[in-house]
Amino acid sequence: MIYIQGLLLIISLMTFLWILSVYLRNVSIVDLFWGLGFIIVNAFYFFSSEAINIRQIVLFVMVAIWGLRLSIYLAWRNIGKGEDFRYREFRRKFGVKNYWWISYFQTFLLQGILMWIISVTLYGVSLSSNETSLNIIDFIGILIWMVGFIFEAGGDFQMAKFKMNLLNKGKVLNTGFWRFTRHPNYFGDAAVWWGYGLLCIASGSPWYIIGSIIMTLLIIKVSGVALLEQTLKNQKPEYSAYIQKTNSFFPWFPKKSKI
Repeated sequence: MIYIQGLLLIISLMTFLWILSVYLRNVSIVDLFWGLGFIIVNAFYFFSSEAINIRQIVLFVMVAIWGLRLSIYLAWRNIGKGEDFRYREFRRKFGVKNYWWISYFQTFLLQGILMWIISVTLYGVSLSSNETSLNIIDFIGILIWMVGFIFEAGGDFQMAKFKMNLLNKGKVLNTGFWRFTRHPNYFGDAAVWWGYGLLCIASGSPWYIIGSIIMTLLIIKVSGVALLEQTLKNQKPEYSAYIQKTNSFFPWFPKKSKI
């Protein structure tokens, strides 16, 4: 089965990446692979299809643009800055002598399995029939993907530019996309995956949108919004006031001050 083969492909890639991380003593390289991993597994689904249609081509392009942008951005942000503080903390917690092998199961294998489970939405599109045209659900999905990509890429760009100014250290970015949501990049990422989900529904594989649902839950409840919010509250005094005025996830106009 192609989907199971996709799991073997991802595990193989993650194992190679883990070996490289042991050599470099830097687990952070796994973050750079998140976008590229989806490109690779989606390409595998794409070229494994018995026949390729316009919807699959559209999805292939969308995933490639999103994944490349994400991985290039994370590479620019992280390379040369050492291992991320999260992984340094894990090394301290588990011990330097043990973490090299613990990291394989805790980080690389876990992320690989999550990537495979989430990619079921992409796999669902590869099951679509040989249609020669897109339908209204496809176009809505493409539109939602475009909105999401703009929010994600635009939010990342604005935050990177904000952080480059040393005078902004400890301050809160509350302009541009960040004026309408406290997490435009996370909202954008979720919207991108719901764009994929709608293409999956349009292909006649509605149950496969479970990948988009899981990605959204991870972003909001696990590794994204919830985790970052707690950190920012402790690090930035202005963040509490920002919370009172700005929506956490879905973009909307800032609330008026009660004072």
